[in-house]
Amino acid sequence: MSNRDPGLPLIVDLDGTLIKTDLLIESFLGLLKLNPFYVIAVFFWLIKGKANLKQEIAARVDIDVSILPYNTEFVDYLKAQKKAGRQIALATASHKKYAEQVGDFLGIFDQIFATEGDINNADSIKSDVLCNAFGNKKFVYAGNSSADLSVWQRSAFCIVVGWSNSLLSKAEKLAPLEKHFAVKGPSFGNYIKSFRIHQWVKNSLILVPVTAAHEFFNVELLSNSLIAFLAFSLCASSVYLLNDLLDLDSDRRHKTKKYRPFAAGTLPALHGILLIPVLLILVLTLLLFLPLQFAFVLVVYYVATTAYSFVLKRKIMLDVIVLSGLYTVRIVAGSAATGILLSQWLLVFSMFIFLSLALVKRYTELMDMRGRGESLQIRGRGYEVDDIELLASLGAASGYISVLIMALYINSDFVQQMYPNSILLWGVCPLMLYWVSRVWIIAHRGEMHDDPIVFAIKDSVSRYTVAIIGAIFVCAGFE
Repeated sequence: MSNRDPGLPLIVDLDGTLIKTDLLIESFLGLLKLNPFYVIAVFFWLIKGKANLKQEIAARVDIDVSILPYNTEFVDYLKAQKKAGRQIALATASHKKYAEQVGDFLGIFDQIFATEGDINNADSIKSDVLCNAFGNKKFVYAGNSSADLSVWQRSAFCIVVGWSNSLLSKAEKLAPLEKHFAVKGPSFGNYIKSFRIHQWVKNSLILVPVTAAHEFFNVELLSNSLIAFLAFSLCASSVYLLNDLLDLDSDRRHKTKKYRPFAAGTLPALHGILLIPVLLILVLTLLLFLPLQFAFVLVVYYVATTAYSFVLKRKIMLDVIVLSGLYTVRIVAGSAATGILLSQWLLVFSMFIFLSLALVKRYTELMDMRGRGESLQIRGRGYEVDDIELLASLGAASGYISVLIMALYINSDFVQQMYPNSILLWGVCPLMLYWVSRVWIIAHRGEMHDDPIVFAIKDSVSRYTVAIIGAIFVCAGFE
């Protein structure tokens, strides 16, 4: 319900009010994406004041304001007020560069007050600026946090955009309420989604050494594998958080990734930054129960994935080779956690089969882009739509080579000694040929909507195929 003087100008906060994110955090992440070593420079910039920090970052980082997560209900209200002839201004602690770009995009603001030069337009400074421009108690202010209380104290009416009932109560004590826009706060589900727990299935590769060595009932080795699985999964989630924070721009342009918590603004980016060290502390705790070799492999994985997030994923072909290598690292981690030696056949097989699946992922992205006609190149990747046929050839060839390696493995002396009925294992090859071919046909038809590994878990035909292959290995092991 609205209760106001229609002649009063409406002043709107930007971060968290007009948009569901914080532009200082986003621009800082953009700076790190340009060069992670900028984090050192940030400390020196901050010594000269927050306004200087924002100035330095804004000079280096561009943000596409057209794809920011706006509070649409509130924006619609502002547009209706503007249409009714009300004066509307934007007042933000964000840098003037970004504020003006938002203003140009929405086209509803008569004035813009923002951080510029050595003046950080926040808290009491913002309050003084607005009172000088409009007069004490001569404007209505819309905000979303406790930082806005000093402005509401000098406002005629308040508009609260947020989920906190406590903030709403405090605001109403300072100024009569014009309108409240209730938005959903961060939920437990948002945090779980940001961890990408569905991707943890990839880490089940850690169990491969125990399975391949037929040590299913060795309690010590199995428990080590499970602890290693949890440690690896938490470590992977910390990397997923970092990757999502660095990929806000490209995720918001993607048809499904735009719904990820940070991209959609349902989870503050600052929370993601804070969660990363929390997860890593949990990982370090679990490492106390595992061999030192596992910790070394995990460090290699973390360094490689971090390098992938900052640099390698933008390098043509190197990105998919690194991805396939990271899958193989999971198997090596399982070996390090249990002390079970790995077969060279297994490592080479995993490199080729996972290279094929990594290429499926890039191929699917290009197919999707060609279908929508959005761009000639995957944003931030370097692949072009014209590369589709080549990627398909490379991916299918890699998949078939993995089947050849499996055939050579089955024919090796090692297998002949380990499996009394090794002749049964030849049934694995046609099944693998079928599965690899089917995956590529599905991708070619544009029906591959998930990460290939996640697809394999959800796809009933893939599950049946894996079950049959597993049954063949079990039967081959009986005397």
